[in-house]
Formats: sequence, structure tokens, C-alpha cells
Amino acid sequence: MSDEELARHAAKAAKRKAFRDAKIATKTIEKGLLMVHTGKGKGKSTAAWGLVLRALGNGMKVGVVQFTKGKWQTGERAALERFGEQIRFAAMGEGFTWETQDRRRDIAAAEKAWEAAKGMLADPALDLVVLDELNIVLRYDSLPLSEVVAALAARRPGLHVLVTGRNAKKELIEAADMVTEMVPVKHHFEFGVKAQRGIEF
Repeated sequence: MSDEELARHAAKAAKRKAFRDAKIATKTIEKGLLMVHTGKGKGKSTAAWGLVLRALGNGMKVGVVQFTKGKWQTGERAALERFGEQIRFAAMGEGFTWETQDRRRDIAAAEKAWEAAKGMLADPALDLVVLDELNIVLRYDSLPLSEVVAALAARRPGLHVLVTGRNAKKELIEAADMVTEMVPVKHHFEFGVKAQRGIEF
């Protein structure tokens, strides 16, 4: 690059930085966030584990309630349990609805998991609570949506909550501070490749 091109590049970079710095300076609110990971694409819970690791790395205490995956021994759970009392797990689910095929059992499991979730939401020692696959039980009306949304909205001001699962309800999306939708583009499962250790679980 010529000296003139380098100078133009530096001027553009300085302009972008000044714009970004000015924008960041206007963001002054600090609060506990209600976050939602939804959509049909893979990665909703996986992204949640990344956030959990970030929180743990910052010395925060984390609670996790798994609404449907309780029977699975996953790699992320095995790894995160090494953090000891810094993280608390409640693996409450009995599997997905198509596995149990028992509506009453699904509702009972969801209610039990929700009780564990309410306990974590009320625990002042926790900084982040992940409600993994809560969207699934809300989709199948296994819990009263209005009660769940009200409880999440009424959480203490500094508590971060992350809800995962496809088909997030409109009311939850409206109540959330941040919503990310995972969109599938291509998935190996469609080509006959099974779920693999270290990738899916």
C-alpha cells in the first residue's frame, strides 16, 4: 500500500472508532437482562453454555434448570460441574414430549422444574439463571405462560436470566431485553449423520 492509501485507511478507521466510542458513551444503563435463544437452528443451548462459562470466568454464580434434558449426561454438564459450588444444576426433565408420550407426566415434570427455577430466581447468591428448554414446555402449555412471564419480569433488578428453546412465545419475546433466533442453513442430521458425542451432547 502507498503512504496515501495507508493514510486514507487510518483516517477511516479513526472516524469509525470515534463514531463507535460516541455510541458506546450513550449506553449507561446497567441491569439484569432477560435473554431468549430461540429458532429452529442448532446452537441455542450451546450458546447458553458459552454465556455460563463467561459468567463463571468473571466469578459469578450460576444456576441452571434443564426442563427436558434431565436424562441426558451431557459433556457441558460434566465440565461445568467441575466449578463446584459456583454453579448449581437442576436437571429436571424426563425427555422430550415425543419420548414420554404421557401428557400428565410432562406437566408434572414441567411443574417440578418450574419450582426449582423459582427457587433459583429467588436466590440472591445467583447472578445468572439459565432456564434451558423452557420454551419447549411453554409451547406445549405444560406451564401457565402468564405466570412464567410475570415471574421473570418480577425478578430482582440485577439478576440475568437466559431462556432457551425453539418456538418462544410472543409474550416472552416482548418481555425480553434480548432475543436471538438461530436459523438453520444446513444440518448433518438431514444427511443421515447421527448425534455425536462432543458435538450434540
